[in-house]
Amino acid sequence: IVAANELGTDQFGAYAWALAAASFFQMLLDLTVEESLTKYGFRYIESEDWGKLRRLFGLAVRLKLAGGVAAALCVALLAPLSDSLVGEDVWPAVLAAALLPLVQSPENVAGTALLLQGRYDLRGGYSAVAQALRLAGIVVGVQYGPWQGVLGLVVGQAIATLGVSALGLAMFTRFPVRAPEPLSGDRREIRSFVISSTIGTGIISLRSTLPPLVLGVASGTADVGLLKIAQAPQTGLGAATSPVRLVLLTEQTKAWEQGRESSVLMGIRRYMLAATALMAVAVPVFFALMPWLVRTVFRDDEYEGAIDAARIILFAGALQVVFGWTKSFPTTIGRPHLRIVTHSIEAAVLVPLVAILGLRHGVAGAAIAILAGSICFALAWLVVLARLRAERRAAREVRSA
Repeated sequence: IVAANELGTDQFGAYAWALAAASFFQMLLDLTVEESLTKYGFRYIESEDWGKLRRLFGLAVRLKLAGGVAAALCVALLAPLSDSLVGEDVWPAVLAAALLPLVQSPENVAGTALLLQGRYDLRGGYSAVAQALRLAGIVVGVQYGPWQGVLGLVVGQAIATLGVSALGLAMFTRFPVRAPEPLSGDRREIRSFVISSTIGTGIISLRSTLPPLVLGVASGTADVGLLKIAQAPQTGLGAATSPVRLVLLTEQTKAWEQGRESSVLMGIRRYMLAATALMAVAVPVFFALMPWLVRTVFRDDEYEGAIDAARIILFAGALQVVFGWTKSFPTTIGRPHLRIVTHSIEAAVLVPLVAILGLRHGVAGAAIAILAGSICFALAWLVVLARLRAERRAAREVRSA
């Protein structure tokens, strides 16, 4: 909101495109170790394998840093080519954004240490402080231009990462001190888990960060800025439900490791019913208020072009809330490949439609593509959930026989 109002349509588009480029390579090249760290971290805590836990954390830190360096290099190499791709002066903002994957890379590993200690309060408190630091950096930076706004965000993120790293280290030292032990029989399983999670995250990057990049090439950075504004309902709903997803990841993973699979599936059912009821009330209200909200929050009249797209993406955001449990569930049950399958279906629908509809209808076409991809994703997970329930019924029948 601050960046859009301060920079104006064209400069805000350059700002948004640069951040989308950094996010794309960060998610594409990031080695997603925090999910396996949560899954096997709880397993080692339950079995009191403190040496293996220490070894697992050491590997996680090294892998995350390697992914951050690789992503930063790719974004830096993209910078001199970016102007020719979108036909506008965006390379300074892209170059500044190259630092973001690097300074953010240790964040999730440190945050996992807080979760394994059950300190949701500290994790939530850190998230609030980190967002405040990022916002402060943006507020200062955008006074001078788009690349300065990106650089301000990078500085805020760097301070936040240092803070959570110190906090995570303090929480980790509370576990019994043991010399790192080889992961031995778990190594192959963990490696497979990390590879599957990383592929899944890479596909998610196609779904969440490639549309702005494709739209920028197809329609210009002004439409990228409008799309960023139109995604505000989806972003806001995602942020509102993130505490619930955080608890689902930790508590359901712990329950699954303790053999309480039925309670996990029952919890998903209750969550979906509650979320559907909430969205049935919230969506009509925000649909009606959307023109007023956009005109009130974004003062430039040119941003009114995002109203119809925001209304369309509101429905995609509602689906995201109802199916929010899908982000943690594959980790909980140790089947990260499910994310690969379902997000591949979504990306296969979304990315081509963004290029086709974005070229013809601009930001509204991109919004339709996002909604179509979300619908396919939801349908795919309904099929997966039905099959998992059938598997459990068959397993119970075998045990009773």
